Formats: sequence, structure tokens, C-alpha cells
Amino acid sequence: MISPLYPRIPRCGEGPARLCPPAPSSARGVGWLGSFLVSSPAPLSHSLTGDPPASPPPPLTLLISALLSMGRCCCRCRPCCCCPRGVWMVSAPCCDDRRMCVCPGPRRIGIPVRSSSLPLYSDAMPAPTQLLFPLIRNCELSRICGTACYCHHTHLCCSPPPFPLSRLRYAPQKAFATVCRPKDPFWQYSHTRRYATTPQRFYLTPPQVNSILKANEYSFKVPEFDGKNLSSVLGFDSNQLPANAPIEDRRSAATCLQTRGMLLGVFDGHAGCACSQAVSERLFYYIAVSLLPHETLLEIENAVESGRALLPILQWHKHPNDYFSREASKLYFNSLRTYWQELIDLNTGETTDVKEALINAFKRLDNDISLEAQVGDPNSFLNYLVLRVAFSGATACVAHVDGVDLHVANTGDSRAMLGVQEEDGSWSAITLSNDHNAQNESEVERLKLEHPKSEAKSVVKQDRLLGLLMPFRAFGDVKFKWSIELQKRVIESGPDQLNDNEYTKFIPPNYYTPPYLTAEPEVIYHRLRPQDKFLVLATDGLWETMHRQDVVKIVGEYLTGVHQQSPISVGGYKVTLGQMHGLLAERRAKISSAFEDQNAATHLIRHAVGNNEFGAVDHERLSKMLSLPEELARMYRDDITIIVVQFNSHVVGAYQNQEQ
Repeated sequence: MISPLYPRIPRCGEGPARLCPPAPSSARGVGWLGSFLVSSPAPLSHSLTGDPPASPPPPLTLLISALLSMGRCCCRCRPCCCCPRGVWMVSAPCCDDRRMCVCPGPRRIGIPVRSSSLPLYSDAMPAPTQLLFPLIRNCELSRICGTACYCHHTHLCCSPPPFPLSRLRYAPQKAFATVCRPKDPFWQYSHTRRYATTPQRFYLTPPQVNSILKANEYSFKVPEFDGKNLSSVLGFDSNQLPANAPIEDRRSAATCLQTRGMLLGVFDGHAGCACSQAVSERLFYYIAVSLLPHETLLEIENAVESGRALLPILQWHKHPNDYFSREASKLYFNSLRTYWQELIDLNTGETTDVKEALINAFKRLDNDISLEAQVGDPNSFLNYLVLRVAFSGATACVAHVDGVDLHVANTGDSRAMLGVQEEDGSWSAITLSNDHNAQNESEVERLKLEHPKSEAKSVVKQDRLLGLLMPFRAFGDVKFKWSIELQKRVIESGPDQLNDNEYTKFIPPNYYTPPYLTAEPEVIYHRLRPQDKFLVLATDGLWETMHRQDVVKIVGEYLTGVHQQSPISVGGYKVTLGQMHGLLAERRAKISSAFEDQNAATHLIRHAVGNNEFGAVDHERLSKMLSLPEELARMYRDDITIIVVQFNSHVVGAYQNQEQ
């Protein structure tokens, strides 16, 4: 779990799928660090290019030379790279954007970078210079020099500021690197260990916070009787809070019109949002078609053949910001029609099993995504679109609710959590999905059994698939499914935009027996009971910041309006009666405003982003987190997408009484 107090440390290679070339070995690429530290009369370019300097440079200059030789650009306008060994990075002036830029790279895919022109400085430096290595890692060098950029297991680089560099100094903080203007000249601070900063505070007002949190919220109340049966779903609330720009998460909700039931799902994209967008649009159609009886499939096919209007299959419940790609609608429809034609030909006359239908729909959609990318399209725009969908990836967690029958199909590391209210009014959580990543031992064992024993040590490396991909199941990601020959053929025949993408060119290491990745879901069935009050579907951005029990408690108290308080703990400190009165008054004020949200998903996001160590929403912290710029927000948290489904306990109880 990540505390909002400190930055979320991204793993190497997190963010959009981009690479960058090595930093130029010239004096122009010094960046802030070089301009502040190089005071030798000999030009720095000599130490970078290999020309002998006029006089032997001091050890510090040698250090900076080695640092610059391994520095790489991490600007938004250029591709991004990994941070070798989590050490200092030096920026290059390759970006027109003069702000500090943070470029974490693909969130779920770590991409190998090109080797530097010189070996890593810790191996190449002479012994006196190596003694400075602990100073670098402990951020001590900033007390000797001016402004520098600290990159210890993060990806942070700085471009030259628009104001004079000689007026700046570096002040390391727990959460941020703060740059301020000293009153005295810079050289008076260059050798001191004591300095002060003047932090600039900017807080959003409560209306501004609410505007941000409620921008993507959506609520839907299900009619009690839809013409077929009493619905066990009262309604649902959903919301999204982006961290990436654009957001890579997607959500979908729809009612099945030709069968009974309701579909809800969250989709977490990586290496871009193309795959999650396509899956959010298409997967529910594949599931609905898989559930249709043979007669209905024949009726739909005959309507297409004769040019008549089709029977509506789904009633979508979408927010205005939820996008549908009209350009690819014909392509998507043709693939779906091919699927139902095959279902008609393979008809066995047996009743469709929901679990089997979910598995078949997931696998078939992933297969169509791969096939469309291989075949291509005469339309250059569509051709590029299907290739982007195939080379990016997405996880999915989908729930199908029909009466008291609840099926959850999960591919990846999003989660489904059931909120149960016990007889004493307390709340407990039941997990209805398993994460498909390195923390799941059975999933690691499955991967190893599917490949030769010689790959046992390489198939899962550094808790990632082939050392690169975090989820072990996902849609798209054909880099982990296609053969090397097929990848090269598609890329060479693809559009120039794809050919210029560094991510599509690299081959994963130890890539011998593909496919290494599957989209087949793990389906868990649960029979609803009257004490099962709600279901939470959420991407991993929520579960990284909150424990499942806290999630269920917050949502349960919101839905019931009953706020259970625990005794105030002061941690052993002596407090006066007035101080205790102040704590109780503060708690009372927070309770009165605890349920100001009209959407359960919004209320949960407010707690996920703004909770303090006491489990209460801290407006100051919430304001800070929401006011982070796009470049920094992804370092603290991931995109968060939540759907809260509320069940009708009376209808669920009636179903049980009918069957007894």
C-alpha cells in the first residue's frame, strides 16, 4: 500500500511505451548538474569526447563527466528511458518545455535501454572518485554543488529553468526537490550543510476538489421490474480519477436485453489506452452473443442477410466522457458477426453455461484483436488503429449478475470485492478474483509448467513476465504472443508511425517458446445472500492505496449511513481536557460532512486519495494530491476506476425463499 505522504516509486520502465537515445556527448548536454559543478578551466567537452584536457581535471569533474556519459533524456517531448541501477540522471537540453519533467515510462512494461557510450561510472572511475559514490546515493552531493537531479529508483530529470541558474540552490525534501531563491550569492551556500527553504503552498478549495472528483462520476438506478424478472441489482455508481494523460483505464456497464442479467466491468490499459478502449467497447457484445440461444442467433443473422433492423442486444449505461470509436464500428461488427456465425454452425442444442460463455468471449475477442492486426486494413487510419490495439495491452475484470447468480471473470490484476454485512452490523470483505501476477504462486507455477524447464528461471524474472510485464494475463500485448518472425513481418509492412515506435521493435529477452501471455479469464461463481450488500469492481490503482477491508467498510458506511467510530487513540501522549474536546469536535464535524458525496465511487476515491494515518479524509492532503501536475501525478498513484454495485437484499431473499 502506498502512503500519499510520499511519492509512489515507479518501477523501472513505468509510463507510456517510449524509449530515448543516449544523451549527446557534448558540452551542450550538461544540464543543470554540469553547469553548476564544472568550474575547471578546461572545457567539459574534452572529458566527454575523449580529447585530452589542457590540465588534469579534478576528481569531481571526472565524476560529472562519467555521469553525463550515462545521462539520458526523460522529457515529455522525447521518448523515455530506464534509470540504470537507480542512480543519478543528468538531463540533456532536448526539450522545448522548460519545466521540470517526469517521464516514468510504461507502467507495466520495463523496456531495455541501449548501452551507454561509456561503462557505468561506478566501474570506470578511479578509486578517489569512487569514494564519492555514497555521497551521490545519499543526496549529499547537493550540499556541495548547486541544483542537481536526484533519481534513486525514480525517473526524474530537470531542464534548465527560465531564470538565471546562479540564483538557485537545491533543497532535498522527503517528498519533493524544492528549488528556491537565496538572498545571498550562490557561492555562500555551495559549501554549507545548513540552508532553509520557503515552501510555496497552494491548496484547492473544497468546490475545486469536488469539481475534479465528480468530473467522471456516473450513477444508474435499475428499475425494480424490467419486464422479465425482479432485478437483484438496485443500481450502481462509477467514477474515474486519471493519473496518466490521457487516462488508460476504461469502464463499461450494460443490461442484456435478449437474455437476463447485467454486465459491469473495469479495464486497465498499459502501454497506452488503445487496447483498453477497444476491449471496453467490444467485450460485452461477445459475452452477450455467447449467452444467446440458437434461435435468437439465427434471427439476428437472418435480419443482417435481409437488411432488416437488428434486435438490440445491449442497453449501455455510459457517461458522456466514455468514448466509442465510430471509425472502427464496421470492422468490429464484421468480426462479431463471424463469431456468431460460428456459434450457429457449432450449435449443440445444450443450454449455454455462463462460465463457459465468459471464457469463450474473452478468448475470442483477444484472438480477433490479434487477427485484425495481422490482416491489416486498406484504410491507413484503421490499419494503424488495429496495430496500436494489438501492441498495447489491457486487463479486465467483469461481473455478470443474473438474479442470485454472480459470476466474476478476471484477466490481470484488477479486483472484485464483495461487501458483506454481519449480524452485528460490522462489515467483512469476500474476494471474488485472484491477481494474475508474481504475487500469485499458482499463477507463477502455471507459467512455468507451460514452458520448458530450461526457461524456469527466465519466464518470471524480477516479478515480471520475462522481466518486463507485470500482469501475467492480458488482452493484446502481441509482443508476448506472436512469434518473432510474425512480429517483424507485421512491423515491416505496417505504417511508418508503427515502424518508428521503439517499443514495437524490441524483442523480449529469453523469447523462445511463445505465447507467454493469455487472455483466458479465471471465473469465480458466488450465490448471492441477503447479507451480500454490494460489489466493488476496481482497477489496481485503488488496491495499491487501500486495503480491501477499509474499502468495504467505507462503502458500507456510506450506503447505510451508519458511521461506526472506534475510540480515539492519542498514542500514549498526555492530552488536556481542552485538547480532547477539540479532537471530539473535529471528529463530529467530519462525521457531519462524511457523506456529502452523492456517488459511492466518488466517496471511495476521496478516501483513497485523501486519507490520513487515522483513516479520515484530510482536505489539505487531498488538495495536494489533486493539484499535482500531470508529470508528477503518476509517480504518486495510478489511474483509479471504480464501479460499486448495490444489491437488493429483499429480492435476493425472495429468490432464496422460492427455491426452498
